[in-house]
Order: sequence, then structure tokens, then C-alpha cells
Amino acid sequence: MTDGAVTETARVLIAADKFKGSLTAVQVAERVTAGLRRAVPDVEVETLPVADGGDGTVAAAVAAGFERREVRVTGPLGEQVTAAFALRDGTAVVEMAEASGLQLLPAGVFAPLTATTYGSGELLKAALDAGARSIVFGVGGSATTDGGAGMLAALGAVFLDANGEPVGPGGGALADLASADLSGIDPRFAEVDFVLASDVDNPLTGPKGAPAVYGPQKGASPEDVATLDAALAHFAVVLEKSIGERASRLAAAPGAGGAGGIGYGALLLGASFRPGIELMLEVLGFAPALERATLVITGEGSLDEQTLHGKAPAGVAAAARAAGKPVVAVCGRLLLGQEALEAAGIRKAYPLTDLEPDPAKSIPNAGPLLERVAATIAAEVL
Repeated sequence: MTDGAVTETARVLIAADKFKGSLTAVQVAERVTAGLRRAVPDVEVETLPVADGGDGTVAAAVAAGFERREVRVTGPLGEQVTAAFALRDGTAVVEMAEASGLQLLPAGVFAPLTATTYGSGELLKAALDAGARSIVFGVGGSATTDGGAGMLAALGAVFLDANGEPVGPGGGALADLASADLSGIDPRFAEVDFVLASDVDNPLTGPKGAPAVYGPQKGASPEDVATLDAALAHFAVVLEKSIGERASRLAAAPGAGGAGGIGYGALLLGASFRPGIELMLEVLGFAPALERATLVITGEGSLDEQTLHGKAPAGVAAAARAAGKPVVAVCGRLLLGQEALEAAGIRKAYPLTDLEPDPAKSIPNAGPLLERVAATIAAEVL
């Protein structure tokens, strides 16, 4: 056994997020398991793919034993798409990216002003129809910046322009909003435990708001950002006339800016806001799995500054450190120094770039490279 090794009877818990663009969280767990067993054939391994509320959240829930349910909903551009949610014992995990995510847009196509969250509302309704009494609403990876207006409309809200016509789809159209009526919203939302799971705590508008911070990722030009910011601010003003000061208070609340402002729509529906990874670890049953482990392997595609701000590996490492369990990480690329890793509770990180520095080669070969990295971990730590 090498210095710093864990124990002769190691039990490894693999709790990693996806490697975006190359491997799902489930595939990461499979490849790490294969690599560990190549070096230590009888090592005990438990896998618990994780997610922080963004894309991949439903897949992580299904891997943890939830039932996958599929439904046809409206995509971000208005087309019909197949979206999934996860259900177990009255708890639904709903991922807005399934209905309104960037991954649903054709390559190179963006619609920052017109993409709608209508399908996310339809997905929430499907979860209610399936008998959900508790809904975890994971937001992230959105193609949209409509403040959740589309989602609310799908659930019964009415948004009209000065001519009494429904406003068009997307955040840009909210500039024409003259009246808002939320009284027709599905009454079941008053009865369910509804939690907004997000790894961002941005407000709706302003320099740290949804359009300014995340709009450019969705194809928004500086002019689009200004248009969207003004339109969302106007949305909150019109809502204030309808439901009172709660509308402006929630617009400034942490999480309102999540996923193009759909967080705001969720808060209007009565959701409580919690950091995505913290909530998902609870839902997935991380604590009992952690108790059984002697070593935790976490990771994601890029370990960088963003990782430290509420991403899955940071949440896993914090929970493991609190339980006194050592943590190492796997990643595609590593942009954090050893000091930052240790401050986050990660003993060491193993990037694929150590084996293949060229991203054009490492991304398509991430699976085999990850197996080699895992074999190295086994040799060094087990």
C-alpha cells in the first residue's frame, strides 16, 4: 500500500457529475469502476451519479432508482419535444433543461429573445398529474431568458398586451406586457412541497441578473442583453400591479435569475430555494452511501473556479469532509491549484489532460482515458 492510501478493505463511492460533451454521470461511474477493478479486481465499489439541478439531474435520479416518465411538451422554439421527469414515492425530480434546454436547439441556432419555458410548465403539470406531492425543480442549462413567463402561462397564468392579446413567446416579448393575471394558476401548487434547486443565486435583473450574466451563453448580443434586462424588469413591475410587492421582492431574491429567470417564475409559484447539489444529495440518498464508503471519487468535465460555487463536486467534497471521508476527483481538465482543491476538501485531482493534453483527442476518448486515470487512482490510493 502506498503512502496516503485509504485502507486494506477499501469501499469506494463514485459520486461524480457528467463530463459535459463527452460522458454522462452514469458513464463516468462505469468507466471509473472499470479502471479501479483493472488495478484492484476485488475492490468494493458503489456508484451514485450526481447532478446539481442542471442538465443530467433526471438521469442521476433514475440511476438512483427513480422511475423515468416521458411526456411530449413544447420545446424552446415552440416545436414538440419528448421530455422526461423522474418519480419515486410521490417525489418528482423535474429538470427544466429537458423541456427548455440549450441541448434542444439545433447546432449553432440561438433564440435569446424568443425561446420559451412553456414546455417546462407542461412538464411540471405532468408531474402533478402523475401524483407528485413533492417536486424538486432543477434549473440550469436553459436556452431561455423569459423570467419563467412561458412556464407560468402553461400553468394557467394570462399575460396580455395593450390590445388584450397574449404576448408572444420569449423574454423580448415581455416588453409589450400590459397586464398579468396569475389567478388561474393550477391550484395544486398550493398543496405540493415545491423546491427550486439551482447552483446560482443571481437576482432576476441588473448587473448580476439573468440577462447580463447568462444571456451571452444563449446567443444574446449586448443589445439583446439590454432588451431582455429591461423586459424582465418591466415584467416584475406589471406583476407587482397584479399581486403586490411580493413580485418585486422575489425578483431580487437569490435564485430568481436561475436558468434565464425561470427561478423567478418558480418563486412566484411558491417554491423555496435551495442549492441544487445540497438538495440533490438528499434526494439521491448520498448520506447512507457516504457512511459505507472509505474513499469518495467525485468530479466533472472541468474543475475550475465555477466548481467552487455550488457545483456538484464541491457539494460532494464538502459533505464527505464533514463525515471525515477522503476525496479525490477526476476531471477532463484541471484549472484549480492544489491549495484551492484542498480548501474544497479534495485531496488530489486527476485530469485526463495529464494523459492527453489535446482536447480534440481527449474529449472523444474520454472513456478509455478515464479508465486509465482510475487505474492510477487505485494504484496510488487503494
